[in-house]
Amino acid sequence: MNRNGSEDSSIDIRRVGAAGYCDYEALLDLIIGSFAYMDGVIDPPSSAHRLSVEGLRQKALDEIGLAALLDGRLVGCAFVKPEARALYVGKLAVAADMQGHGIGYRLLTEAETIARTLGRDMLRLETRIELTSNHRRFAAWGFVRTAENSHPGFTRTTSIEMCKRLA
Repeated sequence: MNRNGSEDSSIDIRRVGAAGYCDYEALLDLIIGSFAYMDGVIDPPSSAHRLSVEGLRQKALDEIGLAALLDGRLVGCAFVKPEARALYVGKLAVAADMQGHGIGYRLLTEAETIARTLGRDMLRLETRIELTSNHRRFAAWGFVRTAENSHPGFTRTTSIEMCKRLA
């Protein structure tokens, strides 16, 4: 939903890959750009810094990539991966100038549809412990905190897991 409480229906969600959206350089730029605010805030640094065009091509083969387009412009993306009971949502990114317009919500709605089609009963994601505004946003979208995790080499909590049960 956008800031006015309505969904922007002009957003087109397409699959990433051979038969869909294939501008991997634009995907990489979007992810790096939308994750840039985390630099100097989270530790360890975001894995987005290790992404490459070739890595995204492979990710689109290994997972289900979603691209959100507005008038042909890439404004958001997410990669989802089936797990035993859940659909894992990763690399959810929205262009900085498009945040608050319902793009993240549309991507998660599409993820819910995919999860149901695959027989999964929940969405699962991880967000860094420092990103409390993300925690609040995901909670507003129906996610609840289910676990705390530490990255390898860290003794403190570095991320939290959040899940959304699907009806």
